[in-house]
Amino acid sequence: MPQTPMPKFTSSVKLGYQYLVNHFLSFLLIPIMAIIAVELFRMGPEEILNVWNTLHFDLVQVLCSSFLVIFISTVYFMSKSRTVYLVDYSCYKPPVTCRVPFATFMEHSRLILKDKPKSVEFQMRILERSGLGEETCLPPAIHYIPPTPTMDEARSEAQIVIFTAMDDLFKKTGLMPKDIDILILRSNIRSFNLSGMGCSAGLISVDLARDLLQVHPNSNAIIGNERAMLLPNCLFRLGSAAILMSNRRSDRWRAKYKLCHLVRTHRGADDKSYYCVYEQEDKEGHIGINLSKDLMAIAGEALKANITTIGPLVLPASEQFLFLLSLMGRKIFNPKWKPYIPDFKLAFEHFCIHAGGRAVIDELQKNLQLSGEHVEASRMTLHRFGNTSSSSLWYELSYIESKGRMRRGDRVWQIAFGSGFKCNSAVWKCNRTIKTPKDGPWSGCIDRYPVFIPEVVKL
Repeated sequence: MPQTPMPKFTSSVKLGYQYLVNHFLSFLLIPIMAIIAVELFRMGPEEILNVWNTLHFDLVQVLCSSFLVIFISTVYFMSKSRTVYLVDYSCYKPPVTCRVPFATFMEHSRLILKDKPKSVEFQMRILERSGLGEETCLPPAIHYIPPTPTMDEARSEAQIVIFTAMDDLFKKTGLMPKDIDILILRSNIRSFNLSGMGCSAGLISVDLARDLLQVHPNSNAIIGNERAMLLPNCLFRLGSAAILMSNRRSDRWRAKYKLCHLVRTHRGADDKSYYCVYEQEDKEGHIGINLSKDLMAIAGEALKANITTIGPLVLPASEQFLFLLSLMGRKIFNPKWKPYIPDFKLAFEHFCIHAGGRAVIDELQKNLQLSGEHVEASRMTLHRFGNTSSSSLWYELSYIESKGRMRRGDRVWQIAFGSGFKCNSAVWKCNRTIKTPKDGPWSGCIDRYPVFIPEVVKL
């Protein structure tokens, strides 16, 4: 029989340390309760009764004390933030007629850019290393040669993705359009403009819905996200999501998730961050998105700032204490000490990292020390649907549910990046064990996943 490997000493010590720190209050209360119990046992019932009889309560004191308790309780509950629930959500599943296999993409590229072979070769190299699969989709306007990204086509595409996602959401929740109190779209609705927010707009819209639900009691809010780019490229693809949020207590029992925290980081004050993803004209006058070579470094700084804010809200006391010791050691003793990276796996069961590209997922997996299973939803979403911008997080959440992995009490961390430069985090807690959905964006293909994604796909 093969011998069972002994656990590592350092791992055992760390587990013991985490248990000790996280249950410090319990360990502190046990001896206090034991001392009180011993003292009561020593006194006996007669002495305890005598002590009780010596206490005199004045009626006015009792009434004043009761009024004070009621007043403080009322103020506390009135000032407490309303709980916001995610009742359900829906992701748009493009038809097979919009599918863009690699061969089709490259054929169109060669025909459209026939005078620019270097550009075609560059796109091919990007596509080979992108992590995308053969079933990603682009809108009908991009399938023409040359493409027809007109306003009419854009309006038609928006109608398809928005209304399809909304109809599916209404069907799931049983709600009627007249029951919706707040509507958030990626355009001018009630003067809330989320246009240009890029890939992080999904969580920004959740934050806006949360703030609105704080001041509009017993309301329902719907959030819609549509594809951010019209021009064909190697990463962005067709997709959208619609989310129903509510602050009604009656929705607590049917809601899938409860919103725990939402942290937004905006580094637009720094010019490098502001211009790292920027729309501008090239030398020939064509308008496009310019991605800076410093994008990953800037994203890392934004993520660091975001983690610094959200860490104290979600990490257990043991990890916060170790991080504090590391910070103090670097400040006092040696600035070159390697900073301690908190173990976020102790705070979350599931991770939804924005599927912006393979490099983004690889970098976050490395920096946060996540396993392959933790980033599986992000990689498979990128492979199946491509970068669907702000809606990619919801395709990832749907993947986790379709795999039957979401249990009651599980915590989910959604991390989004966007132009500006922005990094946004949302923390959800699962209200109930989610049954494997029979329909949705992953229906018909979930059994094939996860799939092996090679570093390079030769075209």
